Amino acid sequence: MSALTDALLRILPARRVIADDLRRLAYGTDASFYRLIPEVVAVVDSEDEVRALLLAARSHGRPVTFRAAGTSLSGQAVTDGILALIGEGFATCDIAPDGASVRLGPGMVGGEVNARLAPLGRKIGPDPASINACKIGGIAANNASGMCCGTSQNSYRTLAGLRLVLADGAVLDTEDPSSVVRFRRSHAALLGELARLAVATRADTALAERIRHKYKIKNTTGYSLNALVDYEDPIDILAHLMIGSEGTLGFISRITYRTVVEDPCKASALVFFPTIAAACEAVIRLKPEPVAAV
Repeated sequence: MSALTDALLRILPARRVIADDLRRLAYGTDASFYRLIPEVVAVVDSEDEVRALLLAARSHGRPVTFRAAGTSLSGQAVTDGILALIGEGFATCDIAPDGASVRLGPGMVGGEVNARLAPLGRKIGPDPASINACKIGGIAANNASGMCCGTSQNSYRTLAGLRLVLADGAVLDTEDPSSVVRFRRSHAALLGELARLAVATRADTALAERIRHKYKIKNTTGYSLNALVDYEDPIDILAHLMIGSEGTLGFISRITYRTVVEDPCKASALVFFPTIAAACEAVIRLKPEPVAAV
């Protein structure tokens, strides 16, 4: 048994520390074609366990990768370090009475959330193709979106608030004023740098316009730099930088979405065109019409 595994066993129940060769091999890949065999797999069920895990990883000099459902097509959920699996303790769902918002743990499956919202005529904005398998943690961390939500209803645009854990164990709940006040005091240097970056970015007219143009289209490559031009409060900037950060900036232990309308009636059509040019003309003409995707 390695010193790292021994340290994790002091934090978590033995059944949630996976160190045998076969299961580490099984967790060595996600829905992508990449493979990295984790040194150890740890199933975390609470925020306190995440903080303890991060502390142990730091003391042993090991990287941590978080994994929700493992539906990633790009290898975000594989590592040769510590693979932290999101446990059932994070499968929480709290729907506002009118359905206008929903507060979720990263362990909830997206399709299950929509099933619970459906009686209220609502759904979450992100609509990745794997929504019936992928979990909220991955949806938010990858800013996942499908054919219909585009850039107007993705996680970045429908974010109402989140609770996050940083690598140093600090917790920020953007929906809790007292938490925000404490974080502004404890991490003044971090927030100050974010504010400085935002001011410098907006002052560079060419750069700011390039960022705005880049994020008008669906773009999930790299960090959400549009947060630097969309927001001035460093708390808002930090929250929106978390979206699409693929777990590299912190762990999202809870997220609140503003929900969107779920149309009760839907229809789709497959139309054949003689040329690509004709198809493009149809897209242009249909764009202003009440259609979700063309």
